[in-house]
Amino acid sequence: MPEDDAAKALETELEKSRLAQETKNERQVWYFLGYFLFGIHIIAFVMIYAVRHAK
Repeated sequence: MPEDDAAKALETELEKSRLAQETKNERQVWYFLGYFLFGIHIIAFVMIYAVRHAK
């Protein structure tokens, strides 16, 4: 029966590490999306400025 306890403990540990990695990956996706949207707006403002000030 000690094998069952060890297997259960290992499974629990693997599940915890998987959830931690999934949380980290999800946070990275949100950061990427935020930077991407911020960058798009900066580019749009620069283009609007360029068009309005073109001669």
